[in-house]
Amino acid sequence: MFERDAAHWLYKLSPDEWIRAGSSEVRRAAEAFDAHSARAGLAGAKRGAGMALNGALIVEPDARWGRSYVDHLTALSRDAAVPERVRQACRELTLVAAPPGPTLLAIRTRSSEQRILEAARDVIAHAYAVVARYGETR
Repeated sequence: MFERDAAHWLYKLSPDEWIRAGSSEVRRAAEAFDAHSARAGLAGAKRGAGMALNGALIVEPDARWGRSYVDHLTALSRDAAVPERVRQACRELTLVAAPPGPTLLAIRTRSSEQRILEAARDVIAHAYAVVARYGETR
């Protein structure tokens, strides 16, 4: 049973609230891509997926996931216990979607932006399924 703790980074939101927050973040990422703001779109997609994973982390604690959203995505990209589609989505978000360095320019296309958003949505769906197994969604 979830107990809220406003002072704790993970327990300030319920598992369901984390998933909803992550979904909202990915919607904002899509809007950023539509406004031709690739950096904001990339950051929002990663952040949204990671936020949803916080919900899963509450119901299935795993220290290997780390604390940050990127730590969560990196850990799941290598975790054989999660479906391959989720691992691939995490790889897409951590490796393929990495912003270029200060001297490089990445050419982004609408299809690459859509792949990034779909990857974030796949991770959120996985987090939702994990949370739902414990009856923590409404």
